[in-house]
Amino acid sequence: MCKHEQKNCPRCGEGFECKVGDIAHCQCSSIHLSEAETKYISDKYTDCLCAACMIASKSEYSVLQSKLQLKIFLQGR
Repeated sequence: MCKHEQKNCPRCGEGFECKVGDIAHCQCSSIHLSEAETKYISDKYTDCLCAACMIASKSEYSVLQSKLQLKIFLQGR
């Protein structure tokens, strides 16, 4: 039997179903994260995020990386 858990997202507090026993059908499996994005999220949270917060965190990471690249560019001028 597949293990499914009711969880609350540590980022937003909303409830969602984590399908850790059937990861191919879990809400998180449709969200593709790079290794760096995964590390960014893992460094901030110790448990699963809901799909909406995974997408928001992915975007947040992208914005932070863009700001960092801009800062490096401007310092090199």
